[in-house]
Amino acid sequence: MSLRLRLAMWYAGLSVLVVAVACIYSYAVHNRTHYDELDRVIHETAIRLADELAEAPGARALILGRPVGSGVRLLNERGETLFQSSAAADAPLIDLQKLRASTNARAYAAVARIAPSIHDSGTGRGWFGLVYGQSGERYRVFVIPVEGGDYLALTTPLSRIDRAMQRFAILMLAIGAAGGVAAFGAGWAIAGRALYPVAALTESAATIARSREFSRRVAESSSRDELGRLSRTFNAMLASLEAAYDSQVRFVSAASHELRAPLTVVQANLDLLQSRELSEDDRAISVREALRESERMARLVADLLVLARADAGVPIRRESVELDRVVLDVLNETRHLTRGQRVELTHLEPGTVLGDPDRLKQLFLNVVENAIKYTGGRGRISVEIRRMPGSIEVAVSDEGIGIHAEELPRVFDRFFRADAARMRDPAGSGLGLSIAHWVATEHGGSISLKSSPGEGTTVRIRLPAGAA
Repeated sequence: MSLRLRLAMWYAGLSVLVVAVACIYSYAVHNRTHYDELDRVIHETAIRLADELAEAPGARALILGRPVGSGVRLLNERGETLFQSSAAADAPLIDLQKLRASTNARAYAAVARIAPSIHDSGTGRGWFGLVYGQSGERYRVFVIPVEGGDYLALTTPLSRIDRAMQRFAILMLAIGAAGGVAAFGAGWAIAGRALYPVAALTESAATIARSREFSRRVAESSSRDELGRLSRTFNAMLASLEAAYDSQVRFVSAASHELRAPLTVVQANLDLLQSRELSEDDRAISVREALRESERMARLVADLLVLARADAGVPIRRESVELDRVVLDVLNETRHLTRGQRVELTHLEPGTVLGDPDRLKQLFLNVVENAIKYTGGRGRISVEIRRMPGSIEVAVSDEGIGIHAEELPRVFDRFFRADAARMRDPAGSGLGLSIAHWVATEHGGSISLKSSPGEGTTVRIRLPAGAA
């Protein structure tokens, strides 16, 4: 069942419920009002005639013979008729015993009990009842005792009111049915109009899924309702997917390019080694080149695996790590990479962080190795560890080739390498700073670069301080 049909049915159901309650209550009020009004007229007429009979008992025939709109009977205790007007000739006989047993029987329908009484039709000195004719028509009866032990009975047919109430009930049913149909139609139209943006969104999403054109966007609604927010959110999601897709394409292309170069060198050297005319010196050179390129491929694959785990959301370990010890280990391990550069620890403030010691070591190794790699033979590399309020900052400064301002925003992109860096180290992969950025952010910290061409680069890594 479609959402549009469900909304239309809910709207129609609620509307029918409201209309049904209104129609039932209207019928109840209308029904009770008519029957209570008739009871009031009969009651007042009977009281007036009884009072006149008490005042002038000798004028019985004159008083009871006047037209009063109801059939008038004078009955004795045994129910025998002592007098009846011409209007009571067609009315059914009255059994006083049965009438007393059904004291104050209501003429209105049972559903009319929910409506309040508009007129006070209290019986006072008599009681109401219902009698039925031979063909089943109803008569309203009111009996009141009079002087001499007799009873005055007024009888009025209910056929006209009963037929009017039947027609009114049919009218209410017709109104309820018409209201339900109209409510369903209105609900269907309103739901279709309200869900049109959703249908357009669904069609656009299906088209994008088929064509994989993530650059396409759905039409955004200018309204600030839920559908407007949905279209804007969907476009934001498409922008994110487009960026991720483009990044993946660039990543695969760059990874393929970076892997193809060492593979080509390895393959070429293996082909040379198969040659029988190759001298021992050339053979040793080919082996060294193949080994160097295979080591480069191994580092590249290891870096790619780290980034793949980062994309997969693999959590890192959390334990207390003495950051100063990690940095000192990195400095000791990288001293063999220097070619005349001076690596100095200029400031040290011990501190601990919560994190993965292996990942943190990889972070500082990448940064320090970059500083050594792009600094000249007599350059100086300084490392500082400072405690900040709630964090620890490690700064690595070099006197290397530096980075141009327009290239700084992209230094953390995968496989991105500045032109000067490519000339300085053609064998680099451009993944070191990407991994460093992931490790820093995964530990709740940050990494930033400040650099000027020819003046050097300063990398600042700030991590949240942990328990000592």
